[in-house]
Amino acid sequence: MSVSAANLGIVVVTYRRNELLTTLFDSFIALNTRPRLIVVVDNDANPDTRVLCEELHATLKPDDVDVRYIAMDTNTGGAGGFSRGAAEAYDAGAEWLWLMDDDVKLLPHAVDAVEPWLERAVANNNRVLQVRRLNFNGEVFYWQYHFINSLGIPNPVAKAAFADDETSRPMNTACFEGGLFHRSVVAEIGLPDPRFFIYWDDTTYGYLASKVTKPLLISDIVMQRTREISHARIGEARKLNGTSDMVRYHIMRNRGYISKYLAVYGDYHPVLFGIGTAATAAKELIRIALVDREASGLSGVKAVFKGMRDAWKIYRDWAWQPMPPLASPQA
Repeated sequence: MSVSAANLGIVVVTYRRNELLTTLFDSFIALNTRPRLIVVVDNDANPDTRVLCEELHATLKPDDVDVRYIAMDTNTGGAGGFSRGAAEAYDAGAEWLWLMDDDVKLLPHAVDAVEPWLERAVANNNRVLQVRRLNFNGEVFYWQYHFINSLGIPNPVAKAAFADDETSRPMNTACFEGGLFHRSVVAEIGLPDPRFFIYWDDTTYGYLASKVTKPLLISDIVMQRTREISHARIGEARKLNGTSDMVRYHIMRNRGYISKYLAVYGDYHPVLFGIGTAATAAKELIRIALVDREASGLSGVKAVFKGMRDAWKIYRDWAWQPMPPLASPQA
């Protein structure tokens, strides 16, 4: 095994899913080439999770891989976890931050596949990269890589399949399920915003990144999701996954934060954004009817409208400020 020539730091956020985390760690061990740094943020501060990280560190230490475990005092959600983990990797000097949830695994060639992209990304101002991934069932996972700024929603009809000769395509968003961020981007736009708690945090971070660089979705498939999720199939490539009322609430509430960030760059248009909010609410109601009816039902509907009410409170918060940059672009 070898260690990546790039100063690559992986950031993982976990919460009470040690079985999934073990699968991810096994994939780290199986890598042909390994990263220099792995940061694991544990939102549960679970002693068993700490032990898993210590065991991973002992396994990878001979290859000079630094594994760092961070136990959070409270559950800060994925958003808070990635904000804390990104800060750790940034302060440790990582040139590239590779953010990923605990319910994925890397394929053995993952680092080998992304390194050529990292080598030329800064020169070409493609300082954010998103890898493609497989779904839990082995199908190629469809991800909505185009964000419609005016509506504040992902483009539901963005082209799915890559042509045989297509190696990348532009994007203006990101996903913390395999997004790679150069440290200079983190310096310019700041850390991921922990106020989101869950949902839309990565979408918004990718949107912010698109204001300072030219993000790319690359064709290489180097990850696989490992958690099976109930879903309803919509067409050949797209699925409507089930979710919880907590997630549903944050889907609606966090549109308040999205509106604030859009306004920073002059992309907030109240009428169009309102249409996007209505479309998002309609999607959640359809999700309840088609996928989550037995689990949610009326409680899911209440979560949607409570989220919309709290989003309005965020929108009306005139003291709100975006996350500050870590350094000036010239630094």
